[in-house]
This record gives sequence, C-alpha cells and structure tokens, in this order.
Amino acid sequence: MAIKYVVKRNKRSEHSHKRRMYVWPSNPRVAESTAPYLCGKKKPNFLSFFSGAMGLDLGLESSGLKNIGCLELDKWACKTIRKNRPELPVIEDNINNWSGKDLLKQFGIAADEVSLICGGPPCPSFSTAGRRKSFDDPRGEVMFDFLRIINEIRPPFFIMENVRGILSAAIKHVPPSERKSANLLPEEKPGSVLRLLKKEFTKMNYTVTVELVNSADYGVPQKRERVIFIGSRDGFQISMPPPMFVNSGDLFTPRWRTLADALDCLHEDSPQIIPFSPARKKFLKLLKEGQNWRNLPLELLPEAMGGAYHSSGGKVGFYRRLSFDRPCPTVPTSPSQKSTCLCHPTELRPLSVREYARVQQFPDDWIFEGSIAAKYRQIGNAVPVGLGHQIGRSLLKYLVNYEELQDG
Repeated sequence: MAIKYVVKRNKRSEHSHKRRMYVWPSNPRVAESTAPYLCGKKKPNFLSFFSGAMGLDLGLESSGLKNIGCLELDKWACKTIRKNRPELPVIEDNINNWSGKDLLKQFGIAADEVSLICGGPPCPSFSTAGRRKSFDDPRGEVMFDFLRIINEIRPPFFIMENVRGILSAAIKHVPPSERKSANLLPEEKPGSVLRLLKKEFTKMNYTVTVELVNSADYGVPQKRERVIFIGSRDGFQISMPPPMFVNSGDLFTPRWRTLADALDCLHEDSPQIIPFSPARKKFLKLLKEGQNWRNLPLELLPEAMGGAYHSSGGKVGFYRRLSFDRPCPTVPTSPSQKSTCLCHPTELRPLSVREYARVQQFPDDWIFEGSIAAKYRQIGNAVPVGLGHQIGRSLLKYLVNYEELQDG
C-alpha cells in the first residue's frame, strides 16, 4: 500500500511545531469495528507500557481517560506506581516476555475494552545526548515489541513518545568521524529508523501522525522537545492542538511558563539533592542566574571543561545556572553531573527532587520510591503531565464522538 509523507511548518512561532509529519494509507478503508469507543458515561480505558513514574498516565487521566494497567521493568518505578496507586494492576517485567493475549489475560480484560495503548519506549538509543547506538542497543529494539503488542490487541488508538533524535536516527549507527554519505548503506543513513517505522505502520494498517512538539508550548514550565506518534486504527488523522503558550506572549496567547511559576509556593526545609562536587562548586559559584560555562573566565575554561573543552559539540549542559524568568531546560536523569548540570538560580545546589517534580508537573503529594538518584531518574524520564493532558484532549474528542465521526 502506498504511503504519503507530508511535512508542514507552522510559522506562528519558531519554537512551535518545527516539523509536523503525517503518515497514512493513501486509500480509505472500512473501520475494523463498528462498536463505539465510549459507551454511556464510562471513561475510555487505556493500557500503559514503559509507565515509569506515570507522568504520561497522569496527564491522560486528567483529560478524562482511565488507566487499567501498567507494564514497567524498572523496580523503583513499579514501587512508585504501587505506592501511589495500590489498586492499579502492575506487571513488573520486560515487554518482550509478553504477548498481547497474555497481557489481556493478566489484566483480566478483553481487547475491545482497550481504547488506547500508550508508552514511551526507552530512548537513550536515539538521544542526541547519548551514544545513539539505535538498534545496536537492545533498548532500541523494545520499540518494536511495543508495536507488536499494539498490533495483537489492535486498540482504536495508540500513543508513542520518544526523543527528537528518533527523527534523524539510523537503524545502524555510524560514528560521525566514519560517515561518508555517498558510501553509507540504506540502514546507516540518517532517518532510516523513521522510514522503518513507516513500513511497520503500513503493515499494521494504522494511520499515524508524527509531530515534534515543545512542551513549553502547552503550559509546561520546561523547554522539552519530544516526538509524539498518535496512531488511529480506523483512519483518523489526529494532531496536537496549536500552541497555547508562546515565548514572549502576545495579545492572544500567554507567555511560556517559567521556573518561577513551577516553584511558586514550594518550601522545603531539607531538599533532597545529590550535592555538587567541590570541583563543580568552584566554578558554579562564579556564575550568576541564567549563565553557563560560556560566562566563566576564559583562563578557567580548560580546567572547568576538561576534555570537552576541545570537542566540537555536546557542551550545552555544562555549568548551567537556571533562571527564574525562563522555562527550565529539559530535565535530565541527573542534575548534578558535569554535562547535565541544573544549578538552582540563587543557591549553590542542583534542583531538588521535589523541584524536579514541579517542573514535570507531578502533584506535590506524588511519592517517588528509591534512592535520590532513582527518584531523579524516574522524574527525568517522565513525560510532563501537562503534555500528556493535551495529548489526551486531542484523542478524547474522537473517543467521545466516535459514532458521529463514523457516520460522517
């Protein structure tokens, strides 16, 4: 079946919807099911895979959907889920050990009770901040286990979230120093992962919208770019809403929310942190709010940056003192490392666990289990709750109005 691939640009904001891609079967087809997605006053159900600390799940729930089960491998994330949602079924295992049929049996549900499957397969394999091993890394392969289970259960919709790097990732990673575009094999060329996914979506017979979004455009106090895949079994093209916030604000649209907005009224007597090393503090204390390594005295840069001083890229996370007046940068899985530094604007420490959670929009009563490092990791890996809410809103109008859409 032929596939159309369209890229659109939104000129409203340089930070909003920089790329929007639609992938869909070129010929309309009859829906697989004529049963309504939503009956009576019941909320539509969803299953969550790679649930983590439930950032995406909480956002979807706040939009009006109901979580009926989680699958997660990390033991501390599972403890976090059970602590906050003791009634929610949780499978603590690797997704590649399960089939769709076995999952439905374990959760005690039928396939037609599942309106949506959502998940963010582990992304270090595609991250521009990592080594980008793509499918040479087993963490890249679980994405296709995720799609396999979707195809076995065949819910009306699915959501897949990943890092921006997936748009340019290659199936087989080649180090930049060894790349010569004319000699690259098809699987070594940038973008080959996305092309492979298009083929998978065609085999699955799902219409899929792929969008690069900035979380700050949707009310999240964080500049966090992520790629959102929204799949429809029955041919609907579902896209994210237009940006609701813009960089500086204007007459009709409020400005991006800031770190000050996120931390408003938060008081901690003993904030949970992993302290900076004395060597790191030596340089951070020289920086003012909103500054980074570029603002250090030139004669100190070789010592401060170490081996990164002579590298051509990869310095964006070094020695960052945050600004209260701007959104937080993307929160990494650790704010105290040299290359992923997120220093408090006015104090000589990294953001605390609870401040991290505020930036990701978790409720203040949400409890994270494990060591401080495990808590940072769970929060840093999460989808911002507000972004999950807007994804859910985009889907809910199709779930609620399914019968009318089918008749149309």
